[in-house]
Amino acid sequence: MKLPISACIITLNEERNLPGCLASLDFCSEIVVVDSLSQDQTTEIAGKAGARVIDQAFLGHVKQKQLAVDQASQDWVLCIDADERVSEELRDNIQKLFASGEPERWGYEVSRLSFHLGRWIKHGGWYPDRGIRLFDKGHGHWTGYDPHDRVEIEGPIGRLKGDLTHYVFRDLPHNVETNNKYSSIMAQDLYEAGKRPSLFKLLFKPPFKFFECYVLKKGFLDGLPGFIIAVGAAYSIFLKFAKLWEYHLQNKSPRP
Repeated sequence: MKLPISACIITLNEERNLPGCLASLDFCSEIVVVDSLSQDQTTEIAGKAGARVIDQAFLGHVKQKQLAVDQASQDWVLCIDADERVSEELRDNIQKLFASGEPERWGYEVSRLSFHLGRWIKHGGWYPDRGIRLFDKGHGHWTGYDPHDRVEIEGPIGRLKGDLTHYVFRDLPHNVETNNKYSSIMAQDLYEAGKRPSLFKLLFKPPFKFFECYVLKKGFLDGLPGFIIAVGAAYSIFLKFAKLWEYHLQNKSPRP
């Protein structure tokens, strides 16, 4: 039985991930895909699966996800990324939630379990990685700052058992590429907010991030992948503050 839920997905060149994502959403009465002008078969795959596709140049993570929510015909929305899947346990618990009518709370947190470097990553700050994904759009909306978006609910929230499984990166080069892209977004946000570059943060934030991920959050329990992930997290922080310094440098000294 289809539930009165609109699944909301934003996409960009996700032909590899999208079929599995859509298959895990067959319990939803509607699927809305907001696509950022993909150059592959993403929109064709979505259309053939019965999704409603909206073409929209990327507005930023927060605005793009909110656009998908605004386009949903159902009051309840399930927001999911193209590289995520609804696990059977999570699906069962969502169905139980709606079995007796309207859910008691306005939004529900879901945990996310990511697969990277050949294994499920359960430490280093990667799990349970909870966030509100299922909510009544009349009482919630996307907020935060790019790329760190989040859902804010005006009222009580609950928590659902079961995970969103997350196939986060194709491989290590994709991981590096993503860290580079996101560090640029974060550095630009800091620059536009008037933040100044800091030698102290450039020197000490990256090693502390490694220590946080690998030791405090027990990334070492994920073996060599846990070490690689912690190094990558530290490097991403380094890039963010180095790029912030470069933005200020470029502003002071335009290229001849």
